[in-house]
Amino acid sequence: MGQLFGTDGVRGAAGRELTAGLAVNLASAAADVLGTLDVDSMEAAARRPRPLAVVGRDPRASGEFLEAAVVAGLAATGVDVVRLGVMPTPGVAHLTAALDAEFGVVLSASHNPAPDNGIKFFARGGVKLPDAVEEQIEARLAGLNAGRMNGADAPAYGPTGVPASGFGRVTDAVDQGERYLEHLLSTLPVSRDHSGPPLAGLRVVVDCAHGAAAAFAPDLLRRAGADVIAIGAEPDGLNINQEVGSTNLAALSAAVVAAGADAGIAHDGDADRCLAVDASGHVIDGDQILAVLAIALKAEGRLAGNTVVATVMSNLGFRHSMRAAGIDVVETPVGDRYLIAAMLDGKYVLGGEQSGHIIMLDHSTTGDGMLTGLHLLAEAARQGRPLADVVSVMTRYPQVLISVPGVDKARVAGSRALPAAVAAAEAELGDAGRVLVRPSGTEPAVRVMVEAADAAQAERLAGSLAQLIKEVG
Repeated sequence: MGQLFGTDGVRGAAGRELTAGLAVNLASAAADVLGTLDVDSMEAAARRPRPLAVVGRDPRASGEFLEAAVVAGLAATGVDVVRLGVMPTPGVAHLTAALDAEFGVVLSASHNPAPDNGIKFFARGGVKLPDAVEEQIEARLAGLNAGRMNGADAPAYGPTGVPASGFGRVTDAVDQGERYLEHLLSTLPVSRDHSGPPLAGLRVVVDCAHGAAAAFAPDLLRRAGADVIAIGAEPDGLNINQEVGSTNLAALSAAVVAAGADAGIAHDGDADRCLAVDASGHVIDGDQILAVLAIALKAEGRLAGNTVVATVMSNLGFRHSMRAAGIDVVETPVGDRYLIAAMLDGKYVLGGEQSGHIIMLDHSTTGDGMLTGLHLLAEAARQGRPLADVVSVMTRYPQVLISVPGVDKARVAGSRALPAAVAAAEAELGDAGRVLVRPSGTEPAVRVMVEAADAAQAERLAGSLAQLIKEVG
């Protein structure tokens, strides 16, 4: 069948790679693996005869039929379902834990365009699935498909027969969105003098990417005291991430300047990312946000181990700012699942990556863009300083990224010339720069990243290394 799960669930073009049949089967397979009823008393067992799953989605049009397919697959397998409707991915994670569900399901392709969609799962407690559990689901799905291919009268897809505990029942959530918003607001510290809401006096533009944040983020910031202008907040199922959101910041920058706002916050389609812009429209990336939050937590004595977790792609300026603040940095491969694994392993509370996935484990089991934006703005309000001044704790180094496509990654890895060239570049840069060469995990390409205080030097060294990779690969 091939590997179905990617770095963040199962994704593909809706109706082509990601069909209703696949959604039903995948839901059934996931229910078999994740749906073990976990109750700690006979009384609880009597109250809940079947496992429970929560299902949420972003507003793209294909989410409607995929939601119906997933819910059908779960209910037919004997799983009760709470249908959350449109809900940010971190909201689904939070409610999986809050409702004590056996697992959660999200239908979203995050920052991808509207024709794409995806299915991902949270285990009990709202945590992402380990690779081994995803492999179990894939194996179960392969078994279901093989069984149906061998049965002459079997339907094309879907569970067969009546589950021992009966079919699952489906209910629509009531006030669960409010429950999620109240959780986010509860994470903000109460001001010592109780002088007012934490964001009072701030004018903020929030870009909801025509996605799941549209029904939540403007309300959240208003309730925290901000004067809010919302853009990208009119989802029609087809316009998600279209020239708005965290991957298209030009609209937010322009809106902040035009409104004379203090700051702008940008989310992606499922609201697990947060990027920002200052009052002048200058972009603030995930590394800068992470630096601000890390220093604030350390000052409060709440940064576990005085350590923050970041990926290999984090800017050198971030590392320098952390060193200056007396904060250690644990480095992981790119991807929030690796961040979370390192955080859990070391019992750390804060991690993130340049793209705006920021994980605050004291408050969330996964990256939460609305939580991140709320705390970034709250820190600016607490300091009583412009956001540009607040993020000046980190100086962003020029970073040149080059992808060298169509090369033999094995030949590149076996080259003797490349390590020598990398070492020479690192020696030239010294402590004022950094070199990273890594193979792509998804295509026949090798990535080159060079950081330096001097942008021209970074471009020259990156170009030289990219040319060598073409020659040896």
